[in-house]
Amino acid sequence: MAKKLAGKMKLQIPAGQANPSPPVGPALGQRGINIMEFCKAFNAKTQEMEAGAPCPTEITYYQDKSFTMDIKTPPASYYLKKAAKLKSGASTPGRETVGTVTAAQVKEIAEAKMKDLSANDIEAAMQIILGSARSMGIEVK
Repeated sequence: MAKKLAGKMKLQIPAGQANPSPPVGPALGQRGINIMEFCKAFNAKTQEMEAGAPCPTEITYYQDKSFTMDIKTPPASYYLKKAAKLKSGASTPGRETVGTVTAAQVKEIAEAKMKDLSANDIEAAMQIILGSARSMGIEVK
């Protein structure tokens, strides 16, 4: 018999840094999920990723207190800020340019994000990343 679904939740947790302290612990605890089991499983799955990279995670939990998690790649904005060596994007995008990235860097980001993007090929994925760059005030050379 299939497990009875209790609900879903989304968290953004730094790769390899899940711990029982807020915001992770309370969010999981109030839903009856074993916090330490989640932290160990999350950290094991993200150990090959860059430490501290924000990982959007969708957690599906069941009435028998078990759970499954789907860990996505870090947001495009994280990769773009890292490539342009920025702390944050422009305060007025479109009027202000805060950094530049190369077309090769955009292609590299698109390849890394490909499994989470709704694109059929690498060119379409690059267009999605270019749109994110423009909205952050990052120029592509």
